[in-house]
Amino acid sequence: MSEHRPFLAEGPSVGIRPLTLADGAEFTARASQSQELHRSWLFPPRTDDTFRAYAGTVIEDPTKAGFVVCERDGGAVAGFININNIVRGGFHCGALGYGAFAHAAGRGLMSEGLGLVLTYAFEELGLHRLEANIQPGNAASIALVRRAGFRLEGLSPDFLFIDGAWRDHERWAITAEMARPGRSVSDATASG
Repeated sequence: MSEHRPFLAEGPSVGIRPLTLADGAEFTARASQSQELHRSWLFPPRTDDTFRAYAGTVIEDPTKAGFVVCERDGGAVAGFININNIVRGGFHCGALGYGAFAHAAGRGLMSEGLGLVLTYAFEELGLHRLEANIQPGNAASIALVRRAGFRLEGLSPDFLFIDGAWRDHERWAITAEMARPGRSVSDATASG
């Protein structure tokens, strides 16, 4: 279990904080325990070397922001959410990558954590839009973004090379306006 570090934001059950190199041991242990859950969808680092390379990129690259979702009670890492490919200028957009760890799956912790990351991305980072590209068969991931208010925008054939093949992905997105409290996705799509 990770030592408790200050959260950037917190909800009733979880808090989010930046990913650090000190998260390595817990992160890799949880990733190893979650191989069956992640199979064919994602492959988070499971060794010290691969974690250091992954974390170094997330921490040092200004076009990325990496977060761990931690349980407030005890600080255990429940999952991770990264904002990748952050583009400023007229775009102000980023692409999400995320995963729950097996001990936390199905408990609502990632939904709460994603809500905190969305608020942080739109309010603190000043982003306008976030995208999540998800393989069509990944029902849990699609349910997560749907609950958060993302809208389906289309299908990208042969989008990412994962597990030895080019995989189709659905493109889901949310804007800062869609994420405003009290505003539903249907309100945002009806007015836009």
